Amino acid sequence: MPPSQRPSVSVVIPVHNEADYLPTAIDRLFAEMQSVDADVTVLVVENGSTDGSADVVRGLRTRYPALDVLELATPDYGAAMRAGFIGTSGDWVVNFDIDYFSGEFLSTAIALDEADVVLASKRAPGSDDQRSKLRKVATWGFNVMLKTLLSSGVSDTHGMKAIRRSVIQAIAGDVVSTQDLFDTELVIRAERAGYRIVEVPVVVQEQRDSRSSFLKRVPRTLRGVLRMRNNLD
Repeated sequence: MPPSQRPSVSVVIPVHNEADYLPTAIDRLFAEMQSVDADVTVLVVENGSTDGSADVVRGLRTRYPALDVLELATPDYGAAMRAGFIGTSGDWVVNFDIDYFSGEFLSTAIALDEADVVLASKRAPGSDDQRSKLRKVATWGFNVMLKTLLSSGVSDTHGMKAIRRSVIQAIAGDVVSTQDLFDTELVIRAERAGYRIVEVPVVVQEQRDSRSSFLKRVPRTLRGVLRMRNNLD
């Protein structure tokens, strides 16, 4: 596609205390992005780090001019995602994690003219979820919770996603959930507003052990979903 016709994509990656992991991950990320027929910029949203993560990103900008960093004082994954989504300007806004991204998913997403929101679903037919059994069960249980409490029809709200700028402008400001649930509430609001949501299969391979406690997240997530239901009603 000629450069003048290519879509612009803003990739948003929240990070917290990832100074050691960032250099290798950013190299891998930009290598993946070379296959994407779009003008891609990457915004790393550092939130509450104490290890100099933001300085590492700034140092990497000499190699990657399309890389930028936004600093937030408080550790909050959802707040970081929200700030990044609202603070970027691409035709598509894409959420990746520093250890979970895919050029293939991004190419597929931005080619879907019939989609406003594209979700990389670990539970879609054709997906290859290579995570531990515990994490697979957790994803299934969370999805059951969303179907039961929020009447959602999507199969996976956590993970890679691509969202058109028009959707972000219309509904992101209304999302009140932070922590683990900003993107979930954003997707549910998009679903209820009638935006076109497409789920695509993905291959999921864990690059490293989880950095947060699953057991600690369970009660926090349940409380968050119940608050979300009240806010959406």
